[in-house]
Amino acid sequence: MAETIFLTKAKRNLQAAQLLFDHQMYDESANRAYYAAFQAALAALSNLGMPVEGMSHEAAQAAFNTELIRKRKVYPGNFRSYLYELQTIRLDADYKLVFVSKKVASKQIKKAQEFVDRIVLEMNK
Repeated sequence: MAETIFLTKAKRNLQAAQLLFDHQMYDESANRAYYAAFQAALAALSNLGMPVEGMSHEAAQAAFNTELIRKRKVYPGNFRSYLYELQTIRLDADYKLVFVSKKVASKQIKKAQEFVDRIVLEMNK
């Protein structure tokens, strides 16, 4: 059940990221794109039977990379850096005295979309 809830949240956050992007709210779009990928990762981990409710961002990244990329080879190696990179942009958007550009926000959405789509594909097998 947790995997279904987190996957629904991931999809909603992707929609929100696109809506915010379309309204030139690039910082907020980058934030939602990261959370889409983060929640998709939680869904994938939950699908393995791992308890994920309340899991920290760092723990989720480590577990995803270790269990689903390195050990089980479910996802491609380039996904290893996705969550970290998406989170880095999100942290800049939320806490630094800079604005995320349209180009960066667009890349953030594309990366999150690729990540979520692949998790949906694997979970539906």
